[in-house]
Amino acid sequence: MASKATSIKLFSISTPQMRAFHLTWMAFFVCFFAWFACAPLMPVIKGEFGLTPGQIANINIAAVAVTIIVRLIVGPLCDHFGPRKAYTGLLLLGSIPVIGVAFAQSYESFLFFRLAIGAAGASFVITQYHTSVMFAPNVVGTANAAAAGWGNAGGGVAQALMPLLMTAMVMLGVSEGFGWRAALLVPGVLMIVMAFVYYRYTQDCPQGNFSDLRAAGIAIEGGKKGGWDSFKLAAANYRVWLLFVTYGACFGIEIFIHNIAATYYVDHFKLTLAQAGMAAGSFGLLALFARALGGWVSDKFAATGNLNNRVTLLFVLMLGEGAGLLMFAHAGSAVLAVGAMLIFGLFTHMACGATYAVVPFVDKRALGGVAGIIGAGGNVGAVAAGFLMKGLGDVQQTLSILGVLVAISALCALAARFSADTVKQSAIATA
Repeated sequence: MASKATSIKLFSISTPQMRAFHLTWMAFFVCFFAWFACAPLMPVIKGEFGLTPGQIANINIAAVAVTIIVRLIVGPLCDHFGPRKAYTGLLLLGSIPVIGVAFAQSYESFLFFRLAIGAAGASFVITQYHTSVMFAPNVVGTANAAAAGWGNAGGGVAQALMPLLMTAMVMLGVSEGFGWRAALLVPGVLMIVMAFVYYRYTQDCPQGNFSDLRAAGIAIEGGKKGGWDSFKLAAANYRVWLLFVTYGACFGIEIFIHNIAATYYVDHFKLTLAQAGMAAGSFGLLALFARALGGWVSDKFAATGNLNNRVTLLFVLMLGEGAGLLMFAHAGSAVLAVGAMLIFGLFTHMACGATYAVVPFVDKRALGGVAGIIGAGGNVGAVAAGFLMKGLGDVQQTLSILGVLVAISALCALAARFSADTVKQSAIATA
């Protein structure tokens, strides 16, 4: 019977594990691209709808708010139905508001679709779930972080590509108002295509699909209880909530920056829309290697048999992120701001990877519940940051306060240390 992969054969798609690895990061890339496709076009959309700063803040909060709920739901759904069916359903349903936002005619309708698009962000939980059940403990941190990081890069590509897509539409002779709408149809169509590819070419775990295995009476790791039992089991584990906070302080900051960066560069440093898109996009493109680097370093640190080295690394990365965020907040020029953003972005993406290098070890009986709750923490952090900015009304002040809060939240990583027995069992499993 097939077992978890103990290595990542990057240029192979001959095994179920590697097909799942490549298709899950591609699906996440498409979802992340769709999730943040609106953000770099906001300076244009703001002008068309005559949006106030308060309304823009509401749109940014809406973009990440509903993801909290969907991430909590989709983890247990993975345990019950399997990641293959869960991802296919999310891609198909998520494409509806992505296409719908192109037809928005008012602030209210745009806000509604922007809220619904947030469901696409739950794709992250399925990505992490699928790689967690496909790869063995010695490489699961790297697999999780690489798949998530390459998928996350969809946000950076959206920042850089969407203004260019809109410009191309305008050059063909259409108005700006029609151009941004036509550009937003692209990610919606890509989600539909990806749904069919994912369903056709992946399976739930190395042994096969959950429905077939259950019918044959075969036990399934990660989905033993399934559904809401998985959620309740995860919710009773205090480490889940500590990592919920740390993930809110790294991934939450990441998506907050995705939402505000382009507008910040336009308003504060007077860059053009294309220049701002490129500057903001560089932050997202760090995910191509930085998140994977966080997972890889975590695996290497844990190779000595000490699982707690993973949480110590996370603590250090969170401190670095907080310091870098303070540098970004006080940068006096666009060049310095981009440099500082790349520094704190490196720590942020690595911290995200290091967090989900810990997740598979928290409670193997409820993998979907653990991944879902911690993943939702990222969006809670983004929503909290959105409300903070709305309350203060000043981006620089908001970034400064967030830098301090991120550094403080690093203590949660230390508090999530594992017991001696868990460390010993992990060492045996990794050996």
